Amino acid sequence: MSRLRLIETTGFPDYALLDSGSGRKLERFGKFTFDRPEPQAIWSPKLAPVTWSRADAAFKAEKTDEESEGGNWQTARPLPATWPLQVMGVTTLCRLMSFRHLGIFPEQLPHWEWMVERIARVGGERPRVLNLFAYTGAASLIAAKAGAEVTHVDASKKAIQWAKDNQAASKLTEAPIRWILDDARKFVAREVRRAKTYHVILVDPPKFGRGPEGEVWDLFTHLAPLMRDCAALLDPKEASLVLTVYAIRASALAFDQLTREVLAGRSGSYDTGELAIRAKDGNAVPTSLFTRWVGS
Repeated sequence: MSRLRLIETTGFPDYALLDSGSGRKLERFGKFTFDRPEPQAIWSPKLAPVTWSRADAAFKAEKTDEESEGGNWQTARPLPATWPLQVMGVTTLCRLMSFRHLGIFPEQLPHWEWMVERIARVGGERPRVLNLFAYTGAASLIAAKAGAEVTHVDASKKAIQWAKDNQAASKLTEAPIRWILDDARKFVAREVRRAKTYHVILVDPPKFGRGPEGEVWDLFTHLAPLMRDCAALLDPKEASLVLTVYAIRASALAFDQLTREVLAGRSGSYDTGELAIRAKDGNAVPTSLFTRWVGS
């Protein structure tokens, strides 16, 4: 296996990591700044406390352990219910969530750029992209804008509606996107039986979750069979896959080896490591693990 590597980004015009440290991170989403928990930030902040105190909102967690995401936002001033954020030509609507997120994961920017490059390499037919655990649809919209036919799968009705709102805000209502409310494992298994194929597959699973009918998802139990089915869905000529995992306490090596196992019958190249966001002139915050495969 090649050496694990770090892919980091400093963001894009509408997003920046401003500082991090002491278990927190200070970020700008559009024109607003937010102070959120970040257990990985075990170093000291570089900016003065007064700069942090000017954040428009700060998230206070109910618990201090890394696995807990519950809590509440404390706002310094009135904020709109939603506000737009532009990334790679599409618009996503941000909002304050009860589990410290705002509706987009900016550290995914290098994967979105990689995906667009892979889409551009598909010749002779319209590229087909499968986005699993697709959340509010930034990747789906970027893929559609790049010319792909997209299948967007998520188990949350609210997340899919949010993604549709982002589609409207991006003026991509005519884009060929299938919105699928389903358990990812069940959907992928049906696609295998239907002998469907995709040129690019994005897999971005949570550690734990539930499907629309209460189906239980556990990363370490269910990821391997899901990945085997995803391998069967890859186009035989031109295909790519990216797996992103936010179980940061796990190992990138483990997910690299799983991906190599399920793709053992396919030739291609692998790229495995960590994603991170770096503040300008500051520290980088590790966010997730990844493995990318490009067929050859």
